[in-house]
This record gives sequence, C-alpha cells and structure tokens, in this order.
Amino acid sequence: MSATLPRSFLGLPAPAKINLFLHVVGRRPDGYHELQSVFVPIDLCDTIDVCAAEGGRIERLGELTGPVERDLAVRAAQLLQQRAQAGGWRPGARITVEKAIPVGAGLGGGSSDAATTLIALNRLWGLDLPRSELAALGLQLGADVPFFLGPGPAFVEGIGEQATPLPLPPAWVVLVFPQVAVSTAEIFADPKLTRSTKKTTIAGFSAALSALDRAPDPGPDVRSRAWGFGANDLEPVVRGRVAPVDAALRLLGQHAPARMSGSGSAVFAVFAQEAEAQQVAARLRMQAPPGWSVWSVAMLGELPLAPW
Repeated sequence: MSATLPRSFLGLPAPAKINLFLHVVGRRPDGYHELQSVFVPIDLCDTIDVCAAEGGRIERLGELTGPVERDLAVRAAQLLQQRAQAGGWRPGARITVEKAIPVGAGLGGGSSDAATTLIALNRLWGLDLPRSELAALGLQLGADVPFFLGPGPAFVEGIGEQATPLPLPPAWVVLVFPQVAVSTAEIFADPKLTRSTKKTTIAGFSAALSALDRAPDPGPDVRSRAWGFGANDLEPVVRGRVAPVDAALRLLGQHAPARMSGSGSAVFAVFAQEAEAQQVAARLRMQAPPGWSVWSVAMLGELPLAPW
C-alpha cells in the first residue's frame, strides 16, 4: 500500500487567525464557556513538512514550544494514526514545523498546526477521510482546530466548534505582538470575566459590515463601526493582568481602533487599503519597544489548504 503513496508534502502553510470580536455568552455545566466570534485567517503562517517514516514512528523536528508529548501536531498525527490502525495499518510520519506564529498570542498557531498536519497526513497515508471526520478528530485536540479544517472566515459558536462560513470583504490587518504569552485557561478562570454577553447573530454582524458596501470610500468612522462590531470580552481581564497587552492596545490605538485577538497577547487593527496598513506598521516598528513584533498582513478569504 505505502509504495503507491507520496513520500512527502513540503512547505504546507498553517495560517494564524484573528477574532474580529469574542463574546462570552454563557458557561456550560461542564465548565466550558459558550462563545460567539468571527474567526478570520490571516497571511501569517507556520510552515509544515510531512514525510513518511518507517515502523509507525511519529517524529517531530523543528522548533518545539513545549514538551513533545503536548505538541498539537504530534497529537494530531497520533490521533490519525489510531484511526488508520482501526483499518489494520500503522503508518508513520516525520513532521517538521517552522514557527512564525507566536505562542500564547491568541492567534491559534497550535490549532492551525494540528489542522494542517491532519490534512497532510490524511493525504500522505492515503486515508481519504472527509473533512467532517478530520474535524471530529481535531475537536479532541482543541475547539479551534475544526475552524482551520474549514473553508475560510466563519461565524463561530458553541465552545468554538460550530463554524458557519462567512464571506468577508478584502481587508488588511496590522498585528502587534508584545512578546508576552497569555494563558487562556487563567483568563477564562478569572472571576472578573463577564460571562453573560447578549447573543448576537450572523445577520447582526453582516448588517454592520454592509456599511462598507454602501460607502464608496468609507472613512475611519465607518470602518470602525463595521470592523469594530461587538467587543472582546476577555480584553479587560487581560489588560488588567498583563501590562504589555494594555501598552500594545494603547500604542496601536493611536493609529486605528485596536482590539485583542482571542485571549491575547496579540492585538490588531483592520484597514481597507494595503498601503495604509503598511504605513501604520512601519510607524509602529519605530515606536514599539525593542523586541516587539509588528506585521502588516492580508485577511484571507479562503484557508490555503481548503481546495485539498
């Protein structure tokens, strides 16, 4: 069987995502929080190589950000390997991850790595599982993983696993990472976190975006109302606990309405024109404290591996 399969897939992208808003609308009896958000992939990507390995070995090369047994790409490969074993075959793989997405930044880098690994090994091993089955496996790794197995931007509900595709107009993002990691678990456990935001709808979000379509040359006020829909309910908690996140929001906020992504620590602002985003990013690189990272990247209308 293995002789007829490819031996490797190289240079596969695993993109980051931002949360245009993030509402905590309740808490389930099992302790998980009910969320509403819009996830948007952006053109900041980790890069993954997968190669066939003999003897059913799962090997992890490249930068590790923690113990190998907790690495989401490794755990994704192990889950898919177990699925293959149910059919009587134990395939192996060598996985190399080149990191570009910072860890603990609220950008979903680990979840994206897991999703790209599932997609790649599904092909490498010739399993041909549908995306829905890969998403069910991915959900065992984290609530964000199914999003990265979908087509692109999405209105997300539940604990993050319910994603409805949501077309968005082209836009660019200036992203600031203040070189500090934030623990998602600690933020969700904080007693100051608001957990009762009123639920919204796709229609409500889309109505705010429609202002961009009605205005031939939308000014900053129109853009702010559209892309600034809702809030990130985690942001006040993180700002009070993590001073660099508060500083990053203040710095970026001097140029455009700024918001934190996920549980932080990265913050972003949305721009209609690439040139404007690049100009703001250039200014921020001169203004930001040493070591901070600033990117100007496109919002992606489709996840890179969606056509696979």
